[in-house]
Amino acid sequence: MAVDFIFPEYEVVRNYDRCNNCRACERQCFGGVHEFSAAAQKMISDDAKCVNCQRCVVFCPVRALKIVKSGNTYKENTNWSGKAIDEIYRQAASGGVLLSSMGNPENYPVYFDKILLNASQVTNPSIDPLREPMETKVFLGAKPQNIERDAAGRLINNLPPQLELSLPVMFAAMSYGSISYNAHESLARAAEELGILYNTGEGGLHENLYRYGRHTIVQVASGRFGVHPDYLNSAAAIEIKMGQGAKPGIGGHLPGEKIVGDVSRTRMIPEGSDAISPAPHHDIYSIEDLRQLVYSLKEATNYSKPVSVKIAAVHNVAAIASGIARSGADIIALDGFRGGTGAAPTRIRDHVGIPIELALASVDKRLRDEGIRDNVSLLVGGSIRSSADVVKAVALGADCVYIGTAALLALGCHLCRSCHTGKCNWGIATQVPELVKRLHPESGARRLVNLLTAWQHEIKEMLGGMGINSIESLKGNRLMLRGIGLNARELEILGIRHAGE
Repeated sequence: MAVDFIFPEYEVVRNYDRCNNCRACERQCFGGVHEFSAAAQKMISDDAKCVNCQRCVVFCPVRALKIVKSGNTYKENTNWSGKAIDEIYRQAASGGVLLSSMGNPENYPVYFDKILLNASQVTNPSIDPLREPMETKVFLGAKPQNIERDAAGRLINNLPPQLELSLPVMFAAMSYGSISYNAHESLARAAEELGILYNTGEGGLHENLYRYGRHTIVQVASGRFGVHPDYLNSAAAIEIKMGQGAKPGIGGHLPGEKIVGDVSRTRMIPEGSDAISPAPHHDIYSIEDLRQLVYSLKEATNYSKPVSVKIAAVHNVAAIASGIARSGADIIALDGFRGGTGAAPTRIRDHVGIPIELALASVDKRLRDEGIRDNVSLLVGGSIRSSADVVKAVALGADCVYIGTAALLALGCHLCRSCHTGKCNWGIATQVPELVKRLHPESGARRLVNLLTAWQHEIKEMLGGMGINSIESLKGNRLMLRGIGLNARELEILGIRHAGE
């Protein structure tokens, strides 16, 4: 028989003094890790199948389970880590490209963690958000270069279409197919209640969710899945996806196993066929080509909706953004290298792209230097983990942020990074009916609303601590940031001073 060189990554530890053989773990695990042994009259586990999704741990009624990192190690070698060795074994056995889910897990710097917020005390007193007005509302879209008045001196409304958000956070693009219908509905319901928007991703929009159109951004990707006039006109805004942070420079791929039922119908492709988006849009090879698509989408929707262009954070992102700002787009969405994904080649996910903090700072500076910052709003994503990250991103120049992984965590995701298998035990990244029903849209939406309600309170507290009473006043205000543990070049790119200055 073939030799399996790889020892299980995780070990299921069962306390047999507590375990009462209720078999809840067996029912909850779709991966087949747990089973009852009639011969031994006890529950047993196959560690090799465990992805550490924590479903069995959470649902064990007697707390008899825990999952730990395997204690098995290879002979110590600084150059050849256990992860690198296992990846060689996997590719030698399969001859295939390694696939991974979610964001980049490697030990690269997280610049948000090396940026501190300034605070006001005496000369510029702080503001108490419990007793004084504090504005977190933002408007996304191009802003006019000048004010126009009629003959009577009244203001002429020359404002292009705008998106109004109650706070500077939206739910990032996650397609129907990569995540379940119930996950999509949870996002849509929460967006409506919060007064923000969610993004359909590149998988089209299920007809049942058209009623949330005023809180929906629809996406047009290279594969054009699910794109038709009703889809475009149903939403508040349209996003052209040129790239994403988890896999810059390559296209998308949803395995055929997930193209079933309504997913197939919504995407307008046959059941069981892989949904492959090519890396480039085959009608876009220049900013002029992009401009043509931007205005085609505006024509198709009677110039009633902002058009966004989503790009991955790469080394020349500031120059790219400068071109997009001149293309007629109203919003630029920047996605950093820690952005999540349902599936990406491991090498791309872990080694391509740059941090969103550096990309955002360089783009904001370039647009300001060229006098075109008001042409577009800047929307950023790529591992926004907390309200503090939101505030720091705004101070670096963002108008708003996207959250994807944080939203999935609120729904119950445990970052087991097995989305591409379609066997999500939490009912999120799956199309298996018995798994999908594990996530109830009403409870999922409530958890999302709770999360962002908490973030909004924290944002107000942080703004008040800086003596600022509106999120708009913080945008690009880098005087409110200080770096710690950063070198001079990093501080220069971020445009901030070191702590103590």
